[in-house]
Amino acid sequence: MASPSSRDTKVLWLARLEYRFHAWRENRARSRGRTPTVAAFPGYGSTQWVRVLGRVLIPPKAKRRERGDYAGVRGWRSFAAVPIAHARVTVIIDGVAHTVSADRGGVIDAVLPATLAAGWQTVTMSVEDSESVEARVFIVGDDVRFGVISDVDDTVMVTALPRPFVAAWNSFVLNEHARQPVPGMAVLLERLARENPGAPILYLSTGAWNVAPTLVRFQRRHLFPLGAMLLTDWGPTHDRWFRSGKAHKQENLRRLAEEFPDIDWLLIGDDGQHDDEIYTQFTIQHPEQVAAVAIRRLTPAEAVLAGGRTAVDDHSAAGVPWVTGDDGAELLERLTDVDIVRDVPTSS
Repeated sequence: MASPSSRDTKVLWLARLEYRFHAWRENRARSRGRTPTVAAFPGYGSTQWVRVLGRVLIPPKAKRRERGDYAGVRGWRSFAAVPIAHARVTVIIDGVAHTVSADRGGVIDAVLPATLAAGWQTVTMSVEDSESVEARVFIVGDDVRFGVISDVDDTVMVTALPRPFVAAWNSFVLNEHARQPVPGMAVLLERLARENPGAPILYLSTGAWNVAPTLVRFQRRHLFPLGAMLLTDWGPTHDRWFRSGKAHKQENLRRLAEEFPDIDWLLIGDDGQHDDEIYTQFTIQHPEQVAAVAIRRLTPAEAVLAGGRTAVDDHSAAGVPWVTGDDGAELLERLTDVDIVRDVPTSS
């Protein structure tokens, strides 16, 4: 059996190989006259700072008969773009220019000082001589005390992501119009946004940054409220074959707790991955920052594709409301029972 040091050496070698492969692709694309651009993703911030998110890449040439948000796109096209490592990006916020660097995968994730009013605001990003692109950022007001953090895979969108072959099919082959929303989830999230003006809604997923544009179009098409997306970058690191999705969620939850210490979060997930375990741990560590937890139960077929369900323990000692339901409508009903959502009397 290989020692830990030899294993790490092999993974590091694979990471270097991936980097060299993308560098070769970049040189090849540039030799053909193609130039990088910025794919801007929704970000968030406070009245004193902004977290801007995006990716620097050379997109594949599109040969599409249709255009716009409603044009069908195969999943593999999201992964065909060439990421530009360590690119220097200019971010302009309220007339002030900042320079940030993308990471090895071309991902832009930077916190910048800014004084902006609460609500959706616009910043611009550009790389090299490309045209500036607009990015939306949601500014959380100083008086906001409630927010929503929602998983995506099998919570918002039916993907059965944990099973590798199904994940590959959904990510690389399936036309994005074939992706289906979890019934009732758009209504639930829209109701929460409407009842809590100014509350941030963040989508925390183990999905790759490559699919962020697809998720934005999915949200618009199925009328989900727009929110910042916190995704991850697939591929090897210096000590792992693939990045840990569980660690990605835990780190972002801790970060949000530190960034917004006065906000109580409603945590929404499903029982097909680690959401129950992650949310339990977060609730124990930050009981004063959790308004409630809502876990969607997978259908029997989804549970098989996902490799089974997470055993849901008794959460009565958690100190916060903990509800479960088969879909968004049932979760809405359960959250109404625990006063997270206001009960709307029906007219007789």
